[in-house]
Amino acid sequence: MLHVVHHPDYMAPRPERGSFRFDKYQLVMAALRASGASMTEHAPPPMPRKWLEAVHDPDYVAEVFETRVPTEKGRRIGFPVTAHIRDRVRHTSGGTWLAARLAMEHGYAANSAAGSHHARYDTGAGYCVFNDLAVAAHRLLAEGQVRQVLIVDLDVHQGDGTASLTAGRPEIFTFSIHAEKNFPVRKAASDLDIGLPDGTGDAAYLARLEAELPRLIDAVGPDLLLYQAGVDPHVGDKLGRLALSRAGLAARDRLVVRAARQRGVPVASALGGGYGDDQHEVARRHAASMLAMADENARVGAARDMEALR
Repeated sequence: MLHVVHHPDYMAPRPERGSFRFDKYQLVMAALRASGASMTEHAPPPMPRKWLEAVHDPDYVAEVFETRVPTEKGRRIGFPVTAHIRDRVRHTSGGTWLAARLAMEHGYAANSAAGSHHARYDTGAGYCVFNDLAVAAHRLLAEGQVRQVLIVDLDVHQGDGTASLTAGRPEIFTFSIHAEKNFPVRKAASDLDIGLPDGTGDAAYLARLEAELPRLIDAVGPDLLLYQAGVDPHVGDKLGRLALSRAGLAARDRLVVRAARQRGVPVASALGGGYGDDQHEVARRHAASMLAMADENARVGAARDMEALR
């Protein structure tokens, strides 16, 4: 069973300016529904303003809520913040929080958008308005739902906003594997960063991830793993510089879920990046990612049930 968080507001009308395309979010859900997989959809509430202001500059939050984000910030984001986009990012941020709550109940759950890891304290950047990962982690900790969060960011781009927003908070550990020469040019310092050379393929990527992630989970001891599951490390991605195959992406996602679930740690994924001229193909990559993680969660759960019966 895949538990996936989705809201109609995820599909915002394309702004008059900017190159970002929002149609993939509708196409991802279409691909999931067409897959025939067992799936339950959950609609998220909008993230309350107080939780956004707990992580972001309240003046910046006001600019977004009142749709008066300055032009220079809109350029950093990649599009102007309209009323539709304001409503969208409130729901996508609420979606990551809800996916985390569902993961704590079911072992794994997915948000069908978000993973907005470039948004910083007083501005958005790189198609990201609010940083749902940092906001969700902060809220879950403040509510007493968890005591320790591990954020694993495997987007092709480094999670600079997440790293800067959570710096100095020992209860949030950030781990990023990314293409070293890709955006952003100036990287922030995650708790653990691994920058890979251009063209890194399946074998080298998976070996590095397998060498680091299980020991990291053991060392950090998280109550929750938030996973930025961008599919832009794919060899065919328009903005990527790595060379993972579709099978490599699936192996990556299964490794993350397996390493966490074998240790009893729930996993909530956010969609992350994925870019290309063929939006249907990008959407299929995202859908395959979520389905692989749900399947691995079921496999680990079944194995644990069998062990308990012995």
